[in-house]
Amino acid sequence: MNNLIKLLLAVTVLFFWNSCNDDIEFEINDTPLLFSKDTVYLDTVFTNIGSSTYNLKVYNNSNKNILIPEIKLSNGNNSFFRLNVDGIYNQNDDNGKRFENIELLANDSLYIFIETTIDINEINTDQNSFLYEDKIEFLNLNSSQEVNLISLVKDAIFIYPDRYENEQQYIYETLEIDFDGDGINEQTEIRGRYLDENELIFTNEKPYVIYGYAAVDSGNELIIEKGSRIHFHENSGLIITNGGSIKANGEFSQNQGLENEIIFEGDRLEPFFENIPGQWGTIWLLDGSIDNEFSFCTIKNASVGIYTTGGANYDDFKLDLLNVQIYNSSNFGILSISSSIDAENLVINKSGQSSFAGTYGGKYKLNHCTITNFWNSGIRQFPSVLFNDFFIDSDNNEYVNELFDVDISNSIIYGNQNIEFLVENLSDTYLDFKLINTLVKFEDVNNYFENDSRYDFSNDLYYENLFDNLPPGFINPIQNDLRINQDSQAIGLGSLEYAIQTPYDILNIDRTSNSDLGAYQHVIIED
Repeated sequence: MNNLIKLLLAVTVLFFWNSCNDDIEFEINDTPLLFSKDTVYLDTVFTNIGSSTYNLKVYNNSNKNILIPEIKLSNGNNSFFRLNVDGIYNQNDDNGKRFENIELLANDSLYIFIETTIDINEINTDQNSFLYEDKIEFLNLNSSQEVNLISLVKDAIFIYPDRYENEQQYIYETLEIDFDGDGINEQTEIRGRYLDENELIFTNEKPYVIYGYAAVDSGNELIIEKGSRIHFHENSGLIITNGGSIKANGEFSQNQGLENEIIFEGDRLEPFFENIPGQWGTIWLLDGSIDNEFSFCTIKNASVGIYTTGGANYDDFKLDLLNVQIYNSSNFGILSISSSIDAENLVINKSGQSSFAGTYGGKYKLNHCTITNFWNSGIRQFPSVLFNDFFIDSDNNEYVNELFDVDISNSIIYGNQNIEFLVENLSDTYLDFKLINTLVKFEDVNNYFENDSRYDFSNDLYYENLFDNLPPGFINPIQNDLRINQDSQAIGLGSLEYAIQTPYDILNIDRTSNSDLGAYQHVIIED
């Protein structure tokens, strides 16, 4: 009975509301409207990729209920913009281009939501980047008002897997990969395709937008030229397979436009997405890939910046890094499993787990690196730098790699947790590692490692001139500015022996006369 009474009350309230609403009278507007902005700037979009949704607020500051006779886009049905007016999109089959008789109460407001998808092939231009403009027109009884719409559009080269339709569903091409090196490709569920031979050179003429994983086949080499911009869609990335290689060699840039640097990032160009972690997958260097090089590169907003497996037993390093920056990785900046890396002027910051993880052994040489973790997007359980020599499978079987060779010199290891460096082994396996002239954050406040010889910083078997817990004086680590200021205690602590191996810092400043720790020589910040 109670439910019946509630239902009757609800119907009664709805009836009276509709009755009252029908009694409201609206007059055709004859006074100016006010707007939250006179120009709506939609941020940069790639051709044929939809933008984010932007909004415009329209105010009726008069004391009467008004009827706006018409709201429309100046370019009409030919406009690449589309509108939603106060929840209305497809009025009179106009597909977000034109609206009639929009009601607006006295001293009230409404929202207009704006999106765009622009096909550069339908624009009469030979430019790779241009401004696309339109206007929203508001007609009233006596005149009209306008709000400008502007978006920057970039042309791009798109790389994506094939797809076909089956029973009203899209089936996408997936990769076949030789994971175990036996010469036989195994079918995977990884959406993507191998790059054709004519696609193995990425130039700086246009940005690249990759959907799924673009793979480099055995015997092929992907060359990425200086100044290239590589953008990845969600769950996308690069895979370098057994026998393949990648060489992404940028050059030092003289200005903030980073004209010569290579940048890997997501395909959302709006400022909101500039530092959002986990927008795309990873650059995956499979076991058997060889001669991989990255120089003057920035890798940001991935799940794992670089994921490399195998290659620890090679005479040469599998991966060479010079002047590389990796930021905002939702999991790891670099995840290496039994692999080998030679890194100079490497900068990593803000990773959901470790910034640099060398697991299941391997061979690592890091000189003048700044590896930090100021992750602020949730709880982090791992230190900034983690090394171990073992692997435990799902059945709790333990495997140990006898090759474990780690050398770190003139570097900074830091972050926003107490312990930012860990090296682990199973039982009594021997660990061959050494930190020389390196600043490490290791505040064992609970004395958990008090009797652990691996963290006895006076043990010259593992440590030489270690500087523990000195403040490095980063300028703004939350904003990924890992330069050190004039008050840094890392100034002048570098060893010349290792400085001459990497004579210029990541900003091309000579460090051989007075070497600071890390990838940056200090800068003077004016108050």
